[in-house]
Amino acid sequence: MLPEVLQEVKKRGHAIFERGAWNLNLIGVRTPTLQSNLFDDHLHCVFKDDCGQWVDISFQCTTDPGLYWLHNPMRSAGTAIMCPGQYRGAYKIGMHRKRYPALVQVKPVKVFRDRNRDEILDMDPKTITEGLYGVNIHHSGESGSENVNRWSAGCTVLSNLNDWEVFLSIVRRSADTYGDRFTYTLIEK
Repeated sequence: MLPEVLQEVKKRGHAIFERGAWNLNLIGVRTPTLQSNLFDDHLHCVFKDDCGQWVDISFQCTTDPGLYWLHNPMRSAGTAIMCPGQYRGAYKIGMHRKRYPALVQVKPVKVFRDRNRDEILDMDPKTITEGLYGVNIHHSGESGSENVNRWSAGCTVLSNLNDWEVFLSIVRRSADTYGDRFTYTLIEK
């Protein structure tokens, strides 16, 4: 039986990867809140193990930008907030800001643009743009963080470095068999 999060992805009409061991499904689950600066979302790594059993490992993260970037957008169009959807082959193993291994964006993704510089996450469909924005999947630094602050300008960011090491080992194990391109699916709870 499929894990619950994969059932939800399938119900929304997105592809899931069921064939073979370590064929990784990366799923961000956004908590339905407009409050920013919290690690209140989850990143699921769902795959079959070597015995064909489903494994669902969930990591605390944010899929939203931190307060710093909402107040200080990098672009005049506003701060990026990734739109829910499936982004096939949009990520690969690379270096985040040339500093450490991460999953880096290599194909266009859709983002809302929040430009009013307040603490509320604005996801107005009229502001959606699509492109290469450096919306990566990475961690929040060596010591971790309780608040998002500068750690995300629209990226998916794990809050705990130990979780990040586990996540990256799963990603690398999958890449050994299936290559270094990954599909990322973002859904709302």
